[in-house]
Amino acid sequence: MTALTDQLEYNTEREHLIIPEYGRHLQKMINHAVAQESKEERNRLAKAIISVMGNMQPHLRDVSDFQHKLWDQLFIMSDLKLDADSPFDKPTEEMLSLRPEPLKYPQNFPKYRFYGNNIKTMIDVANTWEAGEMKDALQYTIANHMKKSFLNWNKDTVEDVVIYGHLFELSGGKIDLRNSKEELSEVSSLLKVQRKFSSQKKSSKKNNHQRNRKRY
Repeated sequence: MTALTDQLEYNTEREHLIIPEYGRHLQKMINHAVAQESKEERNRLAKAIISVMGNMQPHLRDVSDFQHKLWDQLFIMSDLKLDADSPFDKPTEEMLSLRPEPLKYPQNFPKYRFYGNNIKTMIDVANTWEAGEMKDALQYTIANHMKKSFLNWNKDTVEDVVIYGHLFELSGGKIDLRNSKEELSEVSSLLKVQRKFSSQKKSSKKNNHQRNRKRY
């Protein structure tokens, strides 16, 4: 019994798996291939391992560079120690150490985050339109949407002049409705639409839940 327990391996004592998704048995196969002295044997084992890896990732078979990915992963899991012929360029330590440039946060006006980024896109489009009834209608549509978004964030009330001021700032001064006599939609009307949509959504979820309940 003692001899059997001495042969047990614990994960804490095993080597680190570079790509755990493939499991320890595949890692041992790669280590065995690396240890072979004959390059012909290493090439044979490498192709066999690639075949096994492909069978373990059937959902990637439609990817255009599927084989390239498998060979890259093979060399990475061998810690770049496997000396075998590959139909693709072998990855290098320099390639693996490269890091992508951090993505810039797309929000240009962080103090007006409650309007969302789509509002800024709509404003930019409106600025490209020629003056006329269509552009005027779009500007007031944007203003009403801003008012609705504002009420989502603060469900109290908001004056039209506040919305017009924010629109003026977000448009870089190109859309100026601050002196407009036309009023936006009433707060009660906007909130009513929101409550109606919210109640419909809750009702739909409730009906789906009832349909999905098990009957005994």
